[in-house]
Amino acid sequence: LKSGIDILVGTPGRIKDHIQNSKLELSSVKHVVLDEVDHMLDMGFAEQVEEILGFSYKKGSENNPQTLLFSATCPRWVYDVAKKYMKDEYEQIDLIGKKTQRTATTVEHLAIQCRSSQRAGVLGDIIQVYSGSCGRTIVFCETKKEANELAMNASLKQDAQSLHGDIPQKQREITLKGFRSGVFEVLIATNVAARGLDIPEVDLVIQCSPPK
Repeated sequence: LKSGIDILVGTPGRIKDHIQNSKLELSSVKHVVLDEVDHMLDMGFAEQVEEILGFSYKKGSENNPQTLLFSATCPRWVYDVAKKYMKDEYEQIDLIGKKTQRTATTVEHLAIQCRSSQRAGVLGDIIQVYSGSCGRTIVFCETKKEANELAMNASLKQDAQSLHGDIPQKQREITLKGFRSGVFEVLIATNVAARGLDIPEVDLVIQCSPPK
């Protein structure tokens, strides 16, 4: 930062810290990219983002930075935010269209109702039927406690390992490497594994409860 950089990628809190400590100066920024706008602003970062952008934008100025907003979902309020920071003639690129959800046509979707006390046993049966003895399965849970309990449950007859926020990064990488290479077949994870993972040949994905 001291010697000057072309591109800065950061979280709102850390960028704000650097601005307040006079380590970062944003008046000459040419481009601003906000990724995951829906999540970022929905999770309470709106105030921090607005404060940061206030250092780069001057009301009515023609020299404000080019602004790019990326969002997986576009509720009405995302467009309201867009209008606030973008020029009147901003361009909207929509890769989804009128469909609110788009899933691969090659994927079969099933919903199975069972009591929570029966879940581990039912999971074991589902994995045997739909993934077989050597196919790969990812099971998503809401909490770290659930992930740990399921990974250790004898009903899951296959080898299973858990992945969540309490597991150190180095161990997470070892776990993922083992899953990719087939050392074990069942990965039980919280939403820490929901984004950004590229694991080929996963036969089955199970969500233990409807996603919030």
